[in-house]
Amino acid sequence: MGQQHADVLDSVFAALAHPTRRAILGVLASEEPSVSELAGRFQITLTTVAKHLRVLDRAGLVEQRKHGRVRTCRLRAAPLGDADAWISDYRAFWTGQLDALAAHVGGRARDV
Repeated sequence: MGQQHADVLDSVFAALAHPTRRAILGVLASEEPSVSELAGRFQITLTTVAKHLRVLDRAGLVEQRKHGRVRTCRLRAAPLGDADAWISDYRAFWTGQLDALAAHVGGRARDV
């Protein structure tokens, strides 16, 4: 894995580390609200939601568009695919480990 790819994963996982940012992504998965609507939905200030959106934007997870005075947000899911691919490598590892354990335990149970 190259350093640039590692940096992208680091920023995605850092963005996902906060529950409010994960909840914002959940909203963005089904709609494109304004920044004000997000602030109201989560009962946080515009400044706070803007900070969360900056983190998500740096991770490549959010795109903001300005329509007059209203700024709307939409999900950019591609970086989540990169994170899922990374996790999948470890899922395969753990599945193999658990299968080996089950075979070992199953074999020992027959020996008793």
